[in-house]
Amino acid sequence: MSELQVLSNKIYKKTNAPIRIMQFGEGNFLRAFIDWMIKKLNDTGKYSGHVVVVQPLEFGRVEELAKQDGLYTVILQGLNEKKEAVKTHEVIDVIDDVVNPYKDFEKYLKYGESKDLQVIVSNTTEAGIAFDENDIKNDIEHNISASYPGKLYALLKRRYKALGMEGEIAIMPCELIDDNGDKLKEVLLKIAEGRKEEKGFVEFLNRACHFTSSLVDRIVPGFPRDEFNELCQEYGYIDNNMVKGEYFNLLVYRNEPFCEKVFPLHLIGEPVHCIYVPDVHPYKARKVRILNGSHSSLVPVAYLAGFNEVRESLLDPQVEKFLKTEQMEEIVPTVNVKDVDKFALDVFDRFMNPYVHHALMSIALNSIPKFKERDLPTIFDYYKMNGKYPSHLIFSFASLIKFYDGKRIVEGKEEPIALKDNEEYIEFMRKAWDKYYEDKDVHALVTKVLSNKEFWGEDLVASRKGLEEAVEAEMKAILAAPNSYQALKEFNSRG
Repeated sequence: MSELQVLSNKIYKKTNAPIRIMQFGEGNFLRAFIDWMIKKLNDTGKYSGHVVVVQPLEFGRVEELAKQDGLYTVILQGLNEKKEAVKTHEVIDVIDDVVNPYKDFEKYLKYGESKDLQVIVSNTTEAGIAFDENDIKNDIEHNISASYPGKLYALLKRRYKALGMEGEIAIMPCELIDDNGDKLKEVLLKIAEGRKEEKGFVEFLNRACHFTSSLVDRIVPGFPRDEFNELCQEYGYIDNNMVKGEYFNLLVYRNEPFCEKVFPLHLIGEPVHCIYVPDVHPYKARKVRILNGSHSSLVPVAYLAGFNEVRESLLDPQVEKFLKTEQMEEIVPTVNVKDVDKFALDVFDRFMNPYVHHALMSIALNSIPKFKERDLPTIFDYYKMNGKYPSHLIFSFASLIKFYDGKRIVEGKEEPIALKDNEEYIEFMRKAWDKYYEDKDVHALVTKVLSNKEFWGEDLVASRKGLEEAVEAEMKAILAAPNSYQALKEFNSRG
């Protein structure tokens, strides 16, 4: 590819627009979803706004985006509304600036003073919107916080000082937790209370900062590594930030007049599906439990069994049987929404999209908080409805614990698992497994993990009768099998 140039302004001339949106997160999802939608909105002529991307963690890729002048290609493949195969690619040109606040905190804070800035979006995973005691103890207005709310707090404080109540702003998170906007506001107000903040700034948070909650839905496998060279030749340029996603998309926001006014994605029409509704909960329950819950429960089962991608794993009859039964018999009955059966069948079709190579390990990021948010509520509701725990989700729960042992057996050989989660979580699980290998006490292992309140928000041993015994039984079966694929096969044979 030496004759090809890297994608930049020399190859694709960007349009001009004021930076109206700050985006926390430079990852594949926001770039293939929100930024793609912003591009479509600009193309309608009904809006003119570009994006500054903030790197939320100390490690990230904003500098890689900057090397390409913020340009990258979104590749969409899948079935459209008529079940017709669709494949598109498009250069997204809405990112005008990037900020690494760990290197230039002042540049980041300076954006808080911008009168052009109207919207803040984020996708910092389920673990991102959480209260951190250090945001009260530390001088987060002048030194960067490790938490997303702490960083946002500092920006909003700078905005308040510069613009006062005229600095109205829409805060529109995309994290997959219930009431994400309300939870984020709750954390910010808790920080303000702990820091004994002045009344004027608290009023600013309550009246000038407009929080809304959302549901996002698009499967984004990410960088098409296996096809990279061929795609660069096809497009005529090298794009080190290209991202692949499915054609399907849905964005649901709770009605909030200011947000709707300054971020009118609902005005685009096809191919973008964005709506503002009075209540996001029904849409979220359906999507988070069936799509995301299925994803999160599939990862430890399929990856330990030797598979690397979603579709690849579901082509195996044992994995297919496991997930279909889990979806239709355990998850669907807990979701009281119209057309839930059809949605579940459509989700399985989306998982089987032949154009999308969705790596299981890309879904595995922060698996513990994801399982807590996406799968535990289903387990609890199923128990309320049936007086027993859902066997497939319990098998997945036990597999999740085994996943954090950090190794799997593939074709008779042991492979390490590149765990990506809170380092304290990984260390906790490593010690729990080391202790197991010392004394071979499965009961102690399961008890230690399930009683960790930081993981699950409660002591599951004390608060959920019979859960410990159910998980322990499946853990014993997994450990007794010669490998995890055989354990899955034996589980399926039990019916």
